[in-house]
Parts: sequence; structure tokens; C-alpha cells
Amino acid sequence: MTSLPAYIARRLILLIFVLLGVTVLIFAITALVPVEIRAMLYVRNVQHTNPDQLRRIAEQYGLYRPLYEQYFTWLGQVLQGNLGFAKSSQQTVASAILERWPYTFEIVLFAAPLIIFLGIYLGVQAAIHKDGLIDNACRVLSIVGWSLPSFWLGLILLSIFYGYLRWLPPGSLDPHLMDVRNNPKLFTRYTYIDLLDGVLNGRPEITLNVIQHVILPVIVIVTINVALLIRVMRSSMLEALNKPYTFAAKAKGLDDKTVIYRHARRNALIPVVTLSGMLVAGLLGGLVITETVFAFGGLGQWAATAAIQFDIPAVLGYAMLSAFLFVVANLIVDILYAYIDPRIRLV
Repeated sequence: MTSLPAYIARRLILLIFVLLGVTVLIFAITALVPVEIRAMLYVRNVQHTNPDQLRRIAEQYGLYRPLYEQYFTWLGQVLQGNLGFAKSSQQTVASAILERWPYTFEIVLFAAPLIIFLGIYLGVQAAIHKDGLIDNACRVLSIVGWSLPSFWLGLILLSIFYGYLRWLPPGSLDPHLMDVRNNPKLFTRYTYIDLLDGVLNGRPEITLNVIQHVILPVIVIVTINVALLIRVMRSSMLEALNKPYTFAAKAKGLDDKTVIYRHARRNALIPVVTLSGMLVAGLLGGLVITETVFAFGGLGQWAATAAIQFDIPAVLGYAMLSAFLFVVANLIVDILYAYIDPRIRLV
């Protein structure tokens, strides 16, 4: 059987080729737009966005040459961190992503563990209490959660907790604390994640304020996404409980807890691990509706604005980031597969 390190090394090598394939697909999309728009992919500042400058940039980077030459030129720029200039936010795409992704990360940091834990726990409980009160309650929770539009739930929560109770405001940080955060003399942005930088700067009020602002977005994300995970975990667990190895374990005299949690649940986790990995990658790629409703200023809200304004460099930069997140998530899922079920290392 292949060892786990060898399996991981093989997957890492495959990851390189997958990422190259992704860059080819993304570049192929850019070939469909006019040369002047493609030239924006090589712009580094706002002074280079007039028509004459764009034509000169197009000639400089060979945008009138064969596509394969253009691809390698573009790939070289991407590897150097130049993703072009985003006219929608008047800054480079790389700067826009680095500035906004931490806000999305703060929501996902709290939401993802809750989704995975609740999805697995409630799914297992629903399966072992099939057709009982817990199972029926989980079914109702899943149906209601999956049916609720995220923008509607977000607006209802805002109306109650901010409009009426004045407890949980929208945005990512209170304005007076944002002024402190943006002042280099008072605050050093080590990670650009306010939740962590507040601790590192000895400013717990900033960390606590971030937590106050993420509560409502986290409730929305967890409510909507945990529903599917519960259904998948329940179905997978019911299937595992009816497998021959489960009956064999019971026949050997093992107690129900051992059979359920050490044998059936471990094997039932395979499809849930897949779904969880893709779910987390999707959340890290931006929460378009939720971030817009709560004015959080994250990556999803920025990408939506860029798409509306037909900002090609920004959209392609966002596509590159999303593709990278999904590819890395798939790698992590493969590694978890090999840990949960060593037989997968043979594949």
C-alpha cells in the first residue's frame, strides 16, 4: 500500500498540472474580448488607462501576436503577482483581493467550523434516531434552512437586531474603530485580518467589535449551508449502519457507541468530507449576497461590483483565486480521504 507522504507528493505534482490547466482555460476566455480590454491585464496604475497608453501596452506585451505567445507572456505576469488593474476599485487587482479577502475570511473563520460540526453531529443523530423526534426535527431544519433566501434572512435579522434592538450593526467595523485601524501610528496591520491584528496590537476592543459585526452574517451562512450537510451525513450514516461490517462489529459484542462512532461514522464521512471541502472553498471565494446585504466589504461584494461594471481584469483575478481555492480544497479532501480510508491511497 502507498504510504501517506508518497500519496500526498503524488497529489501535489498533479496539483501543478491542474493549476496550469486552469490558467489555460481562464486565458482562453480573455481571448474573446478586444485587445484594448486585454491590455488592462498588464496595467499597474491608473495613468496607463487612456486609449493611447493601452495600445502601447498591447504592442509591448505582444497582444497582436499568436495566442500561445500571449499566454506565456500573461502567465509570466501572473506569476509575478501582476493581475492587472481593476477600474471598478481604481487599484491593482492583487491589491483589491488582498484588501478585501480578510473580511470574507473573518466570516468563514466562524461559519465553516459551525457548519461542519453541526452538519456531522445532527446528521449522525438523525440517522441513529431514524423516524424519531430528533430525525424529524433535523428534516424540518434542513428543509427550512435550504429554502430560505439568504438576502431575505439577512434583512430580517438586520431589522430585528439592528433596526429594533440596535445590538448588531452592519459593516465590518464601527467607524471610529476603523479610523484607529487605518492610522499607522496607532495600529499596525500585521495580517490585514482585523480579528487577529486587534489582538496583536493590544486592541481587544477591535477584535470584539469584529466579532459583534460577524454574528449576523455567520448566522445566515450557517443556517443556509448546514441544511445540505445534515441531509448528506444522514443518508451516508444510514447506509453505513446497514453495511455488513456494522453487523459483524455488533456480532463481535461491541457496544452501540463503538459501532456507531468508531466504525459507521468514520466510513460515512467520505461524501461529507468532499462536500465540506467544496463548501469551504466556495465560502472563501466570496459571499456575494451576504456581504452585500450586511455591507461587509468582502471579496464577494467587490467581485459582484466588478462584474456589473464589466471589469475584466478584476473578474479574471477573482476567477483565478476561486479556481486556486477549489483546487487546494480538492487536494486537502484527497489527503483526508487517504487518512479516513487507507484503501484510497491505492487509487
